[in-house]
Amino acid sequence: MPAISRRFICQACGAPSAKWAGQCPRCNQWNSLAEEAATRHGSLTPLDSIPMTTHARWTTPFPEVDRVLGGGLVPGSVVLLGGEPGIGKSTLLLQLADALGTADGPACYISGEESAQQIKLRAERLRLRGQHVLVAAETDLEAALALLERSHPGLAIVDSVQALRAPKVEGGPGTLAQVRECALTLARWAKGHDIPVVLAGHVTKDGALAGPKALEHLVDVVLYLEGDTLGPYRLLRGAKNRFGSTNEVGVFEMGDQGLRGVPDASKHFLSERSVGAAGSAVVPVMEGTRPLLVEVQALTTPTAFGTPRRAANGLDYNRLLLIAAVLTRRAGLPLAAQDIMVSAVGGLRVEEPAADLALALAIASSYHNRPLDPGLVAIGEVGLTGEIRAVGQVERRLAEAAALGFTTAIVPASLEGSLATGKALRPLFARTVTEALRLANLAGRAAQATSAEAVARAPLGADI
Repeated sequence: MPAISRRFICQACGAPSAKWAGQCPRCNQWNSLAEEAATRHGSLTPLDSIPMTTHARWTTPFPEVDRVLGGGLVPGSVVLLGGEPGIGKSTLLLQLADALGTADGPACYISGEESAQQIKLRAERLRLRGQHVLVAAETDLEAALALLERSHPGLAIVDSVQALRAPKVEGGPGTLAQVRECALTLARWAKGHDIPVVLAGHVTKDGALAGPKALEHLVDVVLYLEGDTLGPYRLLRGAKNRFGSTNEVGVFEMGDQGLRGVPDASKHFLSERSVGAAGSAVVPVMEGTRPLLVEVQALTTPTAFGTPRRAANGLDYNRLLLIAAVLTRRAGLPLAAQDIMVSAVGGLRVEEPAADLALALAIASSYHNRPLDPGLVAIGEVGLTGEIRAVGQVERRLAEAAALGFTTAIVPASLEGSLATGKALRPLFARTVTEALRLANLAGRAAQATSAEAVARAPLGADI
């Protein structure tokens, strides 16, 4: 007989406990411990006797989705699609259901948050036929499984896993125990029927454990749909993939007919760039293994208050503080009395240090009211001593810039002699931020200060 062990799980934070208590010892929530029974059984198999199997993937009509999945959906896999409410998860899932449903294997779309009429209205807005899409509004897990058994689908979609409820588990929909039980049951069904199952999950701002973070170890693939809900662009990232790499990213544009893949993303991000405007710089960033050209904008203006303001949209706020301090201390740019606002255009979130140099040039360009060369890109990490450090995959970044017509690039001097570039793009090597400002024709009177002692002796905010 298999051994049965019992334990208690906190419904708020997921912490296990050997015995019941009125208060969770980890999160201090009252009356949150619920009993779970776990049966331990199994068998051992020699590794050399396990047969080799290959996973035949189902390609989708969305190359950007296939890119992130590693080539397509694997039969029997469980995919978790996470994202903030309103980011476009349901739109993408309905588009996938309409594209992958066939007469022999229809796509079964089970929604616990919307009625069938609401799903029909969305399909009408997206101009989807839905000929081979079976829709059901159901929140009971056992009833949903019964629908899947009767429909024999080729693809099962559950939107969302937080809306389902397992009758055998205590607690309401969305609690940790409910979400885990529903995900485990659907995963067992997917493996047993060799049918891919896609689960939608919400990501809350406070990172609630009942969301996708508590399910990542229970599923095969974890995807996150990111972006600014007010902007048109969305990024599909892979956080976990048992059948491929997590270094890819898909770029989508939200329109009247839903999400559309953007294969040439760099051109779209720069399509509305104001050529000849001060405070604008372009940097090639890496999203997975994919180079993207992003415009970084900056605006400096004399502060009207005693303490200058710093604001960052799509860029790391702490990196902005670092770059402003380096420009003031090492390059002699008097920013102590300047408000600085910076933004990454297009709704992207740029976090890698490779954008430091472009951010510094954009700030200096705005301060001097002098535009950069329209054919210039900048790559490099800025250190606290003002040095420019090398970053990875510079040649791929420059190749993307050259393909879009850029002719000059300011890069770290440590790459001189080892950088192979084509004739279409000329690299300019800079060791420090001051050299980079001079190469970009931004070495104004404030930027001419090269002595650290002179900068240190100057009054706060003085123009050296």
